[in-house]
Amino acid sequence: MLKILKIFENDQAPSSDKIINEKGTSPTTSPISKEEKTIIGEHISIEGNICGEENLIIEGSMKGKLEMEKHNFTVGSKGRVEGEIHAQNVSISGQLKGNIKALGKVEITKEADFYGEIKGKSISVEDGAYFKGVIELDREPHRKPAFEGKPTDQALNGHHKKPIAQLAEVNKEK
Repeated sequence: MLKILKIFENDQAPSSDKIINEKGTSPTTSPISKEEKTIIGEHISIEGNICGEENLIIEGSMKGKLEMEKHNFTVGSKGRVEGEIHAQNVSISGQLKGNIKALGKVEITKEADFYGEIKGKSISVEDGAYFKGVIELDREPHRKPAFEGKPTDQALNGHHKKPIAQLAEVNKEK
């Protein structure tokens, strides 16, 4: 677990009562909740896969696959990520190259550079963000598809189609 903070007094090694986590309790008594988060600092580089059960913020660089479908993922303003992301909600303020599959919302801020594909329920892109990619938004189940049944003549741009039997007769007459 990356969220343990060490408190040093007078440059001495910490005793067990000097180690606390972000919640201010000892590591053995702290339950994991959705509010907890891990921050990867700007001077840290990770290459490989990350799986997690808490929110994650990357200010450093990461290359690989990230899976945390029930939690949120953020690329901070100094963060650089390349890979495949599976998370509840995704927020991008830094650079992300790759594919995102979000169960909820994808937010791209004005500082962001994004290259890739997004699949999610909703998306917001702030004015000034760089975006080059593909977006696929999940359809709400109560909505009917825009196109149902066979296409009409109008849907075929006014092209009138003759049945094949009529086309054969036309060819015989010539």
